Amino acid sequence: MAAIDLIVLGMLKQESLSAYDIQKLVEYRNISKWVKISTPSIYKKVIQLEEKGLITSRTQKEGKMPQKAVYSLTDAGRQEFEKLMLEISCKPINIFLDFNAVIVNLESMTKERQKECLDNIESNINVLKRYLEENIVLKGNNPDIPATGIAVLRQQSLLVQAIEEWITTIKKEFT
Repeated sequence: MAAIDLIVLGMLKQESLSAYDIQKLVEYRNISKWVKISTPSIYKKVIQLEEKGLITSRTQKEGKMPQKAVYSLTDAGRQEFEKLMLEISCKPINIFLDFNAVIVNLESMTKERQKECLDNIESNINVLKRYLEENIVLKGNNPDIPATGIAVLRQQSLLVQAIEEWITTIKKEFT
């Protein structure tokens, strides 16, 4: 779960936020497409990080809105953020693609079902490709989007291109 810790701590390093605000930023930045992070995990994580003394909360009330906890990084949280940045950047790179569970089991399917599974994967790759292309066009020249965000979009686009080539090859082998 170090990746989610790093995401939350990194956002709080920039500014104080509520768990809801963190969740909205994760959605806006589409982080859950690149890192396994869910809305419930964000809410659980801020509680855990506060219990560890890495973040602190204060209650805030704006107008007629209900009170909410707004979280800030502690000195220990800043140290943990830097530690995680170095730790994760030094780890071996693993790319987990859930559809590989289908690929390793293709031979257990009929030729017709193999083709159907591969067509489904190819279709989903095309959906992701269109999404990435649209986002690169929309966000590529937007000065409000950090260069690191664009870098991740471009990284994902390159991976999609490689997967497209790979799916073409594997479809020839199985059909």
